[in-house]
Amino acid sequence: MDPLFELKFPIGKFNAPDEITSAHIDEWISQIESLPKRLTHLVKNISEEQLDTPYRPDGWTVRQVIHHIPDSHINSYMRFKWALTEDNPTIKAYIETAWAELPDTKDQPIQISLHLLTAVHAKLVALFRSMSPEQMKRTFVHPATGKKVTLEKNIGSYAWHGNHHLAHVALILNH
Repeated sequence: MDPLFELKFPIGKFNAPDEITSAHIDEWISQIESLPKRLTHLVKNISEEQLDTPYRPDGWTVRQVIHHIPDSHINSYMRFKWALTEDNPTIKAYIETAWAELPDTKDQPIQISLHLLTAVHAKLVALFRSMSPEQMKRTFVHPATGKKVTLEKNIGSYAWHGNHHLAHVALILNH
């Protein structure tokens, strides 16, 4: 396998099952709920040098990755709210590479984003656990693909996303 692919996708790409069951959703929600603690534990002894080290050539630094996760998951939270209150809305995309270059992502202490991630995930988990099976089937349209995305699939996607970036951080800490 291509070594750069393995650095970009250390846990592989997200592949939703053809049929998403309540067991899948429960597992994904558990992963989302535990991510803030898992990430905080992983970086508890991280050095400034490690924080400012890219996890792959031409990749983000660990600091940028840590700040990116709550930025992304805040956007996801809004997408869920839109899909639950509007009929198949087209969501707002954002340029994550540009966000990663802003000073609050490149220069700030990671504790800010660890706290933010904890709060956002508490809101996400409460929302997910309140959703009915019918609400899980609601959709939004992503403007980059034009495809409808179900909320149940999006829960899986964001569980994967958190684990994906957790693995990026671990790449630096395991070297």
